[in-house]
This record gives sequence, structure tokens and C-alpha cells, in this order.
Amino acid sequence: MVLVIAEQRDGVLNKTSWETIVAAQQLGQPVQVAVAGVDLQAVAAELAAADVEAVLTVEHPALSSYTPDGFVTAFAAVVTSEAPEYVLLSHTYQTREFAPRLAARLGRSLITDCVATKTREDRLTFVRPMFQGKFVADVAPTGPAPHFASFQIGAFRPDAVSRGSSPAAIRSYPLELDASAIRQTVEPPFQEAKQAVDLTQAERIVAVGRGIKGEEHIALAQQLAAALGAEIAASRPICDSGWLPMDRQVGSSGQTVSPKLYLALGISGAIQHLVGMKGARTIVAVNKDADAPIFEVADFGIVGDLFEVVPALIAALETES
Repeated sequence: MVLVIAEQRDGVLNKTSWETIVAAQQLGQPVQVAVAGVDLQAVAAELAAADVEAVLTVEHPALSSYTPDGFVTAFAAVVTSEAPEYVLLSHTYQTREFAPRLAARLGRSLITDCVATKTREDRLTFVRPMFQGKFVADVAPTGPAPHFASFQIGAFRPDAVSRGSSPAAIRSYPLELDASAIRQTVEPPFQEAKQAVDLTQAERIVAVGRGIKGEEHIALAQQLAAALGAEIAASRPICDSGWLPMDRQVGSSGQTVSPKLYLALGISGAIQHLVGMKGARTIVAVNKDADAPIFEVADFGIVGDLFEVVPALIAALETES
């Protein structure tokens, strides 16, 4: 059995949990999903729509706000009781904090930031990037189960989740938790600067690279993004130059995204950028270099000058609207 630990905040499910469920479903074993907090009825009903064996709700007043101590204690009890072969999580900031502690509490290892799974010599291995995405490694867990792994955001498409013909069973997991054992003091959730954007939630993205030539031309890409109802993003050189904020960077040292549409303007397609956007459903590339690596991953490609192509796209979009 595979146990997925889903993530929610204030009754809102993190969409990356669906990506992890997709990864679990591809392993060909029964899947259960566990989620912790309070008042989880709506979240549990949402998760129960997936083709899973059961949804386990772990409710306790001490879990109303996330703390590493509380979540490690809660999920350690669930994992010990349910005895899954694999425990899978999405590689969010929250997971990065508590999952290593959870694995250590149970005397197990954790394989982080995975992008795929494969079977080698009848053994399940987890694929993860190394050296800023220049290489990938196949990592096979050893020792007794359960084996822990977290998956990179965007590695799987959330809309690929298999839905059940009827809602899965929802079980409330009885938890005994000493609130005094929680050492952390809960503070308000971290709020990013107002100009910050979470590109992982964007359905459409227009990204620019060196081909934009100058900061004064960013406005052209922003005009196209506005016409598409998309977010603007960039490769690292653009953000390093200060033409766009760092929170707009996509790639191994920026955000990993999986939008429905990713429109790359003047981006050559260095591996560090590709690892951040290859999970997009449809990739459209505009580049005057016909041999640019971006065309190897693009679904549609236009070999041409973006300063001619983009105005034509904007005019066509405005005509349609």
C-alpha cells in the first residue's frame, strides 16, 4: 500500500497533493491519503473523489496550525499503524521541514525532490535531478519499509489524477497527542512581499529569455501576457539583470511550474530552465535559432523574430476578443 500525505491550510487543499496522488497511482498499488488538521470534512470529501482506497483524517485541536512537532507525531502514528510500503509527499516548504524529522523518527531514509519513478531489475527506483538538473539519478531505497519520497512540484500533472467511480471511504484516525509536547510557538504564516507571485498556481505563463534583448522590450511580453490572461516569467539571466523580479524566475534556481500553457519567447532552452517548466501541458516556443534546445521539448515552435511574431499574436488575440 502507498500512503500519500496531503497538505492543506485552513480547509484549502494544496494542489500539489493531487500531483503526488498521481505519482502514487502510477505505482500500481492500493493508495490511501492522510491529511491532518481540524474541520477536515470538506478537504476529505474532495480527496475522496480520487481513485484511492481510503482517506484518513487526522484531527486534533493541537493540529489546527501546522507545527513540525505536531505533524511528526501525528503522521508517525498513522504510518506505524497503517504500515504502508511507500510514503509519498509533495516537495513543499512544509514538507521540507517536517518530512526529514518524520523519516528519522521512524528510522527510515527520505528521497527528496523526485521527478519520476521507474522499475529497474524488479525494483522501484526514484528519479531525482542532481547538479542543478544537469544529471538525473535513479535512487533505489534499501532496508525495510516504509520508504519515504517527496516529489518536485510540477513533476506530475494534477489533472491526470484517476477519479473513482464512487467516493472513497473516509476514516477518522483516532490520535492521542499531548499538546504540551509541541515545542514550537505558532506564528502567522509567512507572507511574501506584495510583488511576489506563486507561478506554480498559474494556468498560463509567458516567459522571456535573452532574446528579448533589452529591459525596454519586457513591456511587449507583458502585453502578450495580459492578452492571454497569463503571468509573466523569465529565465535566470533576465532576473539577474534586474529586468524582472527574482520571484518571476523559472528554473532549477527559481520556481518549478506546470501550467496549461507555457509560451517561451527568446529562450534558448538551457537545462537549468527546462527542469523548471517541462511539466507544462503545452509548450510553445518562439526563437529565431532553429537549433535552439527549447524546440526539443516544445509542442509547437515558431522559428522567427519575436519582435515580429509577438505583435502578430497580440493583434490576433485582440481581434478574437
